[in-house]
Amino acid sequence: MAVPVAAAGAGARPRLDLQFLQRFLQIQKVLFPSWSSQNALMFLTLLCVALLKQLVIYQVGLIPSQYYGVLGNKDLDGFKTLTFLAVVLIVLNSMLKSFDQFTCNLLYVSWRKDLTEHLHRFYFQGRVYYTLNVLRDDVDNPDQRISQDVERFCRQLSSMASKLIISPFTLIYYTYQCFQRFKHMQIRVNAEPAAFFRAGHVEHVRTDRRLQRLLQTQRELMSKELWLYLGVNTFDYLGSILSYVVIAIPIFSGVYGDLSPTELSTLVSKNAFVCIYLISCFTGLIDLSSTFSDVAGYTHRIGELQETLLDMSLKSRGGEVPDESEWDMDRAPEWPVAEPTDTAFLLERVSISAPSSNKPLIRDLSLKISEGQSLLITGNTGTGKTSLLRVLGGLWASTRGSVQMLTDFGPHGVLFLPQKPFFTDGTLREQVIYPLKEIYPDSGSTDDERIMRFLELAGLSSLVTRTEGLDQQVDWNWYDVLSPGEMQRLSFARLFYLQPKYAVLDEATSALTEEVESELYRIGQQLGMTFISVGHRHSLERFHSLVLKLCGEGRWELTRIKVE
Repeated sequence: MAVPVAAAGAGARPRLDLQFLQRFLQIQKVLFPSWSSQNALMFLTLLCVALLKQLVIYQVGLIPSQYYGVLGNKDLDGFKTLTFLAVVLIVLNSMLKSFDQFTCNLLYVSWRKDLTEHLHRFYFQGRVYYTLNVLRDDVDNPDQRISQDVERFCRQLSSMASKLIISPFTLIYYTYQCFQRFKHMQIRVNAEPAAFFRAGHVEHVRTDRRLQRLLQTQRELMSKELWLYLGVNTFDYLGSILSYVVIAIPIFSGVYGDLSPTELSTLVSKNAFVCIYLISCFTGLIDLSSTFSDVAGYTHRIGELQETLLDMSLKSRGGEVPDESEWDMDRAPEWPVAEPTDTAFLLERVSISAPSSNKPLIRDLSLKISEGQSLLITGNTGTGKTSLLRVLGGLWASTRGSVQMLTDFGPHGVLFLPQKPFFTDGTLREQVIYPLKEIYPDSGSTDDERIMRFLELAGLSSLVTRTEGLDQQVDWNWYDVLSPGEMQRLSFARLFYLQPKYAVLDEATSALTEEVESELYRIGQQLGMTFISVGHRHSLERFHSLVLKLCGEGRWELTRIKVE
């Protein structure tokens, strides 16, 4: 099985190019599936709130100029009315600003939910999660992309949403105001472009050369940020002077020579607000450039993962191994299988190599695994014992030959107990019945008795006391509270409960004593299981009929165990 070659440009810095735009739009289709979706309605609400807020801000900004007028004319009634209006506008502005932020937060939560669930649907389909994490190296850290990158992307995008959707309206309006008031002069405000290069998360640097490359990247980033900071800081303080320069031109040219001092003061105040707020809008957009560069990075990472998951999903639809969702219910799976037979696996001239190597682990293996004929697989480390189980389970493909699974995969058929036991979050009952979502039809006290009996047979009766019952939610990680031996015992309790015809065990008793190991195998035999085991202890031979010894370099020996 070949490992996919890393995609072109993998590991490159994110760029604001056509690929970014395509990936960004693909993500938007997930965030906004339709015009009537909840996210679209919230976004339209945000637009309305933002527009209304800008209208209120404009009215608030004109209040100082109106104070010049009423105070200059000594108008007490006008002063009272203006003060009341100012308080109302300020309270309204505060409410709108708070609701604006609240809507942005709701959008963040909703976007994160939809995008994460969308990626989860593809990630947990079939064996995609295994392929991405084990067999492919062109998409790094898919778990981080789904959990952290999605969270950061949605948070940054929601924080930008209000400013981005209102900025075009605001800039157009206030620019129009400036041109309308001072048609004898043109105002040209330019923001200097700045390119951002993000190095991404820093790897553990082990060589001076890689360290120097990292430091050089930081130097380039700082040099480019210098121009950005110059532009931001210049525009931050330019407004207070520029507004007076702009109004001074028509004043000294005699355009407003017919205005009284009070009227002229009002005009100057209005002009100052309009110019300063216009420049503030440009400054806000420049400030957003840093956030936007982060969004670009997250867009590329999430988009790349989304493309990979979609591609793997399309390919898996024609695959040979059914999705786990087809056998995780409380009944036997229902995908097409061969006619009832006593044979589980049929291997014909099978050769196996690791996905990242052409070196053969097993060469030309022909083998038939039938009911009642348990198989023990032995051999030194690195000879391909676990690799053979991966091929049987469909996780790896053989490089040559035919591998047929002639029975169901899942409960009542073939079940795999990996070398490292797997536990999900949840109650003790959920650990025992996993991967079933529900208990068997004979539920209630009868099923409780079965679970308790199998826990007792596995030597875990005390675990029920520690968890305070089968259905008590625990606040711990099962891997943290159980010893390696207890984890393997719990795996066998699960195996006894599911009672498959064939149990594939990858050193599933390595942390147990020979005495406990023998007892667990004996119980499995009594429950009618046929074992396919990887192990090193000679004591396992009495529970198996055949021994497959892997000798390395593709060689193997198959012998029948003599019954004493």
